[in-house]
Amino acid sequence: MHDILEQLDRKRGAARLGGGRKRIEAQHAKGKLTARERIELLLDEGSFEEWDMFVEHRCADFGMAEQKIPGDGVVTGYGMINGRLVFVFSQDFTVFGGALSEAHAEKICKVMDQAMKVGAPVIGLNDSGGARIQEGVASLGGYAEVFQRNVMASGVIPQISLIMGPCAGGAVYSPAMTDFIFMVRDSSYMFVTGPEVVKTVTHEEVSAEQLGGAGTHTTQSGVADLAFDNDVEALLMLRRFFNYLPLNNRSGAPLRPSGDAPERCDFSLDTLVPDNPNKAYDMKELIVKVVDDGDFFELQADYAKNIVVGFGRMAGSSVGIVANNPQVLAGCLDIKSSIKAARFVRFCDAFGIPVITFVDVPGFMPGTAQEYGGIIKHGAKLLYAYAECTVPKVTVITRKAYGGAYDVMSSKHLRGDVNFAWPNAEIAVMGAKGAVEIIFRDDKGDQTKLAAREAEYKARFANPFVAGARGYIDDVIQPHETRKRICRSLAMLKDKQIHNPWRKHGNIPL
Repeated sequence: MHDILEQLDRKRGAARLGGGRKRIEAQHAKGKLTARERIELLLDEGSFEEWDMFVEHRCADFGMAEQKIPGDGVVTGYGMINGRLVFVFSQDFTVFGGALSEAHAEKICKVMDQAMKVGAPVIGLNDSGGARIQEGVASLGGYAEVFQRNVMASGVIPQISLIMGPCAGGAVYSPAMTDFIFMVRDSSYMFVTGPEVVKTVTHEEVSAEQLGGAGTHTTQSGVADLAFDNDVEALLMLRRFFNYLPLNNRSGAPLRPSGDAPERCDFSLDTLVPDNPNKAYDMKELIVKVVDDGDFFELQADYAKNIVVGFGRMAGSSVGIVANNPQVLAGCLDIKSSIKAARFVRFCDAFGIPVITFVDVPGFMPGTAQEYGGIIKHGAKLLYAYAECTVPKVTVITRKAYGGAYDVMSSKHLRGDVNFAWPNAEIAVMGAKGAVEIIFRDDKGDQTKLAAREAEYKARFANPFVAGARGYIDDVIQPHETRKRICRSLAMLKDKQIHNPWRKHGNIPL
């Protein structure tokens, strides 16, 4: 028995050492943590239960039979984050560059299967050179097995990818199908084809960072949600982010008691919106002043800035927040912002998280670039997401809600549960000036008459009471009582039940 225990200790030691001291030091020299160090930081201390520590690859080609390392380049298992169950896999770059083999993929698939059975999120810490070339098609089959599980888990358990090193070729499609992607600046990148292939095919000279670095994917492509400065910050922020998410699609939004009274009023909100309807203001100030303890976790903060999305809490319960941002493009909806918000709304709907929408939208962005880019179809994605959404939906119109954009932004017509407006809200087909120039085009030469018509139009439509008279607005509220009224609405909607017609799935306008 003593010999067996010694053998066990040796094997465990070999597995924990990964690719060896030299490669661990090389990892540290790049400012990166090892796969196990990352798990230790991510999970509650002492909570990690590792699986498949002794798994080895089965490849005998190209001298691989003599190169077997226990664990085969990925550390898998489960543990706790703030006392809540989570499954995790962490690719080990010190072992074959973290390259994915058939056995490596089987380890990932095993924890994903178990996570689905017990209803717990999966976090993937990606740091891999891609498919293990020596294994040929077997490694590609391994990727496909992971992809299939990503699809099956979608909308059932939250899936989060943290890209902490290279992620290239087919490897990018697993993170792409997860719910959220975070990256680390200057040490992680994602692309389908690398700089060398790009140069060969298109003759473009581009660095890995320019092609698929954290900056590119958080500002240009929208592939990643957030970027962090180093491994430690990324893992600690991921722990914080995890607190907003339910464990699965049946568990409901998590509750975290707060000392912030649901009835709290903030009178500074009464002067937030400027008197000049064309002047911008900070919508994030409203969000921070309304949520519990001013704690708002914004996602995709540097991408499609004309719309704001993220998580907060109201009366202790997680909520998703979508808000037009009048500081960027006057808050207009365009292609990028529609896609960004639609995906976020669909995540919230899949996992039972109420959606709060703050509306100040003058319409959809005009122009040939938008029309040629398919704004009609992309804008319809947001419309589809809100219309399909069955979780509690509370909407507050803070200033403008014009045209089709009024409809799209969680209006009463798209089954908005509670729709409020501030007293200065304008709900109309378009702004008064544009409307008058169309209706009274014969008076265009007479500025005095046009000004009078504009004043008449404003008096008639530039207020929330016309919509209120039809029941499209449930109440016109004082800005300072916004938090109180939202909290009361969410309490009332807690046991809301509404069902869409049975179908295999809808056909969202992709």
